[in-house]
Amino acid sequence: MVNKKYVSSFNSFKTYSLVLLGVFLLFTSGSVSIDNLSISSNWGLIGGLLILFVLFLELKDKLLAKNELEAGRKVQRALMPEQNPEIAGWTIWLFTRPANEVGGDLVDYLRLDESKTVLTIADVAGKGLQAALMTSKLQATIRALATEINSLSDFGKKINKIFHRDSLPNLFASMLFIQIDSDSGKVDFINAGHFPPLIINDNEIKELSKGDIAFGLVSNAEYNEQTLVLKQNEIFIAYSDGVFEARNEYGQFFGMERFQKLIKNSSSNTPQQIGNSIVLQLEQFIGDYPAADDISLIIMKRNSQRNI
Repeated sequence: MVNKKYVSSFNSFKTYSLVLLGVFLLFTSGSVSIDNLSISSNWGLIGGLLILFVLFLELKDKLLAKNELEAGRKVQRALMPEQNPEIAGWTIWLFTRPANEVGGDLVDYLRLDESKTVLTIADVAGKGLQAALMTSKLQATIRALATEINSLSDFGKKINKIFHRDSLPNLFASMLFIQIDSDSGKVDFINAGHFPPLIINDNEIKELSKGDIAFGLVSNAEYNEQTLVLKQNEIFIAYSDGVFEARNEYGQFFGMERFQKLIKNSSSNTPQQIGNSIVLQLEQFIGDYPAADDISLIIMKRNSQRNI
């Protein structure tokens, strides 16, 4: 099999050779003699056309790549939820924004029955098409297995084994998988190397315990199910690292302190108001500086309490 690295190097060599030849012909447009061979001024025109031809080829490749990324973006957007879940007694707001055309973050939900809903926030390492493809693969695996959940611990083990088997070496994904019972307020979740979710109650922030190893690093990882009961007016926030690791043009990070300060006094607001405030503050902080990472959020609030 031909080594793609060598093919790429050879193509680059051909491109630069054509450019150099074009430059030589362009700037030797006068009459030059090489071994009694006369190069007339017409060669200057040919050299210029040669450079334009090479630039056209480069532009064509870039346009094709851009079109592929745009197609990937449309497919990825189509796979993400178009609407927030509507659950009696709860308000849930989902958000994800890739740093580039396609991203490695996943935000998704699935209604299992009238009272049970599962939600996912995940972050596949890397960027671009590779991360986007593995994100779609992870989403498909989660959706296929979510309807057969016996325990979240077993569910996490199955997801990890499949991701480890099918992913590239050294590729991993963090994930927070959440199952809520809308009647009782019970929230069960597993944390595979993701950042601990936050609970906001009476303007106080509680960071939940850290989770287990990310998916894909080892094949036989164990995942511990964690449980809490979300009380009336309490808010549950899950987020990706793109929130607090956002940077501005001065190299400053948005940071966890700024993030927590922003959400601390928001317990009276709706999840959408909280989320919009976070996104707005991030946009103002980053300014025109290119986003370095995807930004994803799940914000849930229990509006009414109904114990079964």
